[in-house]
Amino acid sequence: MKLSRRDLFRAGAIAGGMAAAGRIVAGPSLAEAAVTPRTTFNRTLAPGPPNALGYSQIVAGPGEIRTVRTDLGIAAQPGRVTRRVGLQAFVQFSDMHVVDDQSPARVEWVDRYETPGLFSSSYRPQEMLSAQVADAMVQAVNAQKRGPVTKLPFSFTIETGDNSDNCQFNEVRWYIDVLDGGTIRPDSGSTLAYEGVMDNNALYYDVHYWHPHPTPAGKQPDQYKTDHGFPTVAGLLNASRRPFTAAGLDIPWYSVFGNHDGLVQGNFPHTMQLSTMAVGPLKVISPPAGVSDTDVKEAVENLDPLSLVGDLVVSPYVRAVTPDPNRRSLTRKQTVEEHFTTTGLPVGHGFTATNRADGTAYYYFDEGSIRHVVMDSVNPNGYADGSLDPAQFTWLKATIEAATGKAVIVYSHHTSGTMSNPFVLTGGDPALPRVLGDEVVSYLLTQSHVIAWVNGHTHVNRITAHQRPGGAGGFWEINTASHIDYPQQARVIEVADNLDGTWSIITTIIDHAGPPSYAGVLNNTLALASLSRELAANDPQNNLAASTGTPLDRNTELLVDNPLA
Repeated sequence: MKLSRRDLFRAGAIAGGMAAAGRIVAGPSLAEAAVTPRTTFNRTLAPGPPNALGYSQIVAGPGEIRTVRTDLGIAAQPGRVTRRVGLQAFVQFSDMHVVDDQSPARVEWVDRYETPGLFSSSYRPQEMLSAQVADAMVQAVNAQKRGPVTKLPFSFTIETGDNSDNCQFNEVRWYIDVLDGGTIRPDSGSTLAYEGVMDNNALYYDVHYWHPHPTPAGKQPDQYKTDHGFPTVAGLLNASRRPFTAAGLDIPWYSVFGNHDGLVQGNFPHTMQLSTMAVGPLKVISPPAGVSDTDVKEAVENLDPLSLVGDLVVSPYVRAVTPDPNRRSLTRKQTVEEHFTTTGLPVGHGFTATNRADGTAYYYFDEGSIRHVVMDSVNPNGYADGSLDPAQFTWLKATIEAATGKAVIVYSHHTSGTMSNPFVLTGGDPALPRVLGDEVVSYLLTQSHVIAWVNGHTHVNRITAHQRPGGAGGFWEINTASHIDYPQQARVIEVADNLDGTWSIITTIIDHAGPPSYAGVLNNTLALASLSRELAANDPQNNLAASTGTPLDRNTELLVDNPLA
């Protein structure tokens, strides 16, 4: 069983092939040809030639064509491009994971147990730059302004969960304030020094982490440098902690609740001692010698990872850090409440007075001819994957069925395939039975006005057709990659009426505004975001092919029946 950071709780020829599968490769429309090169339709970014140890810098390449998908059995009618009418354009962010990488509640030290297939992504070499990446993504959207096909101005941005990394107050505030705009100081604990796992303090130096500063005297270079060719970037840790002025989105934005927004480390109920550690004076840097893969697996499954390090006292494995009450964990109700302390629109960012009173995180809003229905797929009883409680499923059905005269798009953090979590009681929530993804899919297929389900969680670009049994039609599941891991992309979604009995959902991947190379610059967020992308592309744990997806998962036109016919 492979455990990941999101999984800690439970130990030319192309054109011919696509056409044969009911998919057509499309050239640019006149509207697309006119946009600035911010979307991947106009320009792509990818790792360039590697050095001797495999490290690559990012280089620009040609744009990627759009693929027309007719997997639902809905034909793409000729002439639709010239007669279609745009209905709506918006942007999906997902899995920003704005992270306090110095927090004592983090468990970077289990990352080294990934080699035998147990753990991955407990530590990322680029994680100190998550706030800067979020700001660079905001700047890209502000510059793009409108859909590349319909030319409609963006109506809103929606962030499909894991907005924070560890449901800490400071992370939640950073994420909200980056999207709102204003001064951000992505730092915690001491204002005088970095106190995480990546500095070059010889007392706690651990070769399992990338140390961007020069190697301390008497120590060997870390494994990221010796095995993967990672560079020395002197001054990076201080640069990552400096205050910056976030641009803030020019459009309204909405929030979806993710497992990292609701569970400690995205996996554990708030009763875990990791939650109380967050505000404390001690941070585990390394596990003691002799800890095995089996020890780690059992400790995590027993909800007691700290048993691996024994007594928490200052030692070569545990360092003293500056306590910070702003690292406190937030409950779901408290996280919802923070969205009402905002300078952006709408106030609450989708969350309602009912959500504030009840501590729930599901809601809907109507925009033009489309009802947007937001689910809370986080299981408060723990474990990274999700499910719905019965009351929410009842609400979901009533909300969709009441959308008379409107198309419906639903949202969640989890995908249908990762809504597989049946746990009850372990986090204090006794509601059962939990409703899993296959039941939600079956229900959505009974509603002909549901055209799409938009989600995140997997950190990959993937689009799945859910066809109605016994006939044409159904809905598309649109899953978009993260901002924390490569390729650090968002997705533009446009909806258009083709005036021939069909609608098109048009998706376009957009890169953040950081340039291809940071060019040694560390004094602005775009350059730091560029370096983050480069580091993420070279993260030895990241499967680049899986995370970027295929052409069928990126720039697409997805055909559906007119849901209002």
